[in-house]
Amino acid sequence: MTSVNEKLTVKRLYDLSHTIAGEYLQTFTYPWEALKGLKEFIIKTGESLDRSEYVLLSENVWAHKTAKIAPTAYIGAPTIIGANTEVRHCAFIRGSALIGENCVVGNSVEIKNSVLFDNVQVPHFNYVGDSVLGYRSHMGAGSVTSNVKSDKTLVVVKDGGVEMETGLKKFGAMLGDFVEVGCNSVLNPGSVIGRNTNIYPTSSVRGFVPENSIYKGRGNVVAKK
Repeated sequence: MTSVNEKLTVKRLYDLSHTIAGEYLQTFTYPWEALKGLKEFIIKTGESLDRSEYVLLSENVWAHKTAKIAPTAYIGAPTIIGANTEVRHCAFIRGSALIGENCVVGNSVEIKNSVLFDNVQVPHFNYVGDSVLGYRSHMGAGSVTSNVKSDKTLVVVKDGGVEMETGLKKFGAMLGDFVEVGCNSVLNPGSVIGRNTNIYPTSSVRGFVPENSIYKGRGNVVAKK
């Protein structure tokens, strides 16, 4: 039996009370396992939403009545947008996107096949693909999740000398709750960032970064005091 790496698990990274995907996510050991069935989950969830609170914008696209969506934004199916979330000018939501409450999806931000917990901010020129962004996580301007390896092989998650096979060709980043990603950083395929961790601006991150730490560069990660 394969042992579980507790540091990388759903229960270690996330408070599931801050997303309507909580019951879905808790059926998995690791968050990236939820990516394959996300499209179907969003459609099923959307069909069960309270019609007194959510508006069907187009087929399989639901938005809470309090959400603010710029007329220039593109929202593909399936997508759910939560209460009091702001989708700004020229945002490009390609589909299979579950966006929580009180979020900011900013100008020219692209999102696909991803879960954004409540209070997530991706406000300026971000790409979020095949990723899960935890409660109150924030991606600085220009920071992106790179979701496909250059050699197109399957993504592995690296934790020190240990490599975990994911079976996924597309896998961006798993950000724990309260993660701060600095401007113009690249989160390479298979990045997992622990809760309450800060990533310095212009970083290139790969593999697992522990919770409650500061990533200053490769080989230079310090614990928060």
